Amino acid sequence: MPTTAITFIGGPTALLEYAGLRIVTDPTLDPPQTYTEPGTTTLVKTAGPAISRADLWPVDLVLLSHHAHKDNLDWEGLELLAQGPVTVSTMRAGADLWGGGVIGLDDWESHQLGAVTVTVVPALHGPPGSEARVGTVVGFILEAEGEPTVYVSGDNASLPLVEHIASRFPSIDIAVLFAGAARVPGIDAPLTMTSTDAATAARILGAQRVVGLHTDDWQHFSETRDDLEAAFADTGLLVDTPRGERVEL
Repeated sequence: MPTTAITFIGGPTALLEYAGLRIVTDPTLDPPQTYTEPGTTTLVKTAGPAISRADLWPVDLVLLSHHAHKDNLDWEGLELLAQGPVTVSTMRAGADLWGGGVIGLDDWESHQLGAVTVTVVPALHGPPGSEARVGTVVGFILEAEGEPTVYVSGDNASLPLVEHIASRFPSIDIAVLFAGAARVPGIDAPLTMTSTDAATAARILGAQRVVGLHTDDWQHFSETRDDLEAAFADTGLLVDTPRGERVEL
């Protein structure tokens, strides 16, 4: 049986080895830089990836929570998609993105790739009512016979949605949670989970192991990896994921 493993690459980006597939979450593979585009919030990337796009290949599947923000899909990430891996994302991404094999799904729809069933689950990128500004985001459930069930939150900040997901998938073994409490001007609330919310989400899901992402490498994250570790202190749930190192789950 293949071993489930994860390699933290940077920001929201990790390589998940699962049921024989190499799966990348929200690919951000650019060097440090500032992203300024008309009509969007300026984002500053402070560190590059632990693994380059060239060294990351081959990739079988990309889980793209959304495509409108550079801290979830940057220029090198777009080049990765253009290399042709199956990419599961929002319906809007399925319509907008060029190249590759982008599949846009609605909440609760599934796609089969090899032995793996990928189900898109709902997410909310900020407080209720922020959708008009931040757009649609999704999370993912991975299932395969004989393998742990994995939840990848994407940029979800809503604990009620976590409760809804847990009611539909009551046996989640591994939770990959985007934390960092991202904040931008004009929205007086975190756009991703706080560290405390991530710990609560893990309890709601009944997860046996937690991987924390999206706490590093961008200036608009208001909480750090240290904050996440403090929130999970004494639980034994949070997996240590040194940058660029493969960790078996």
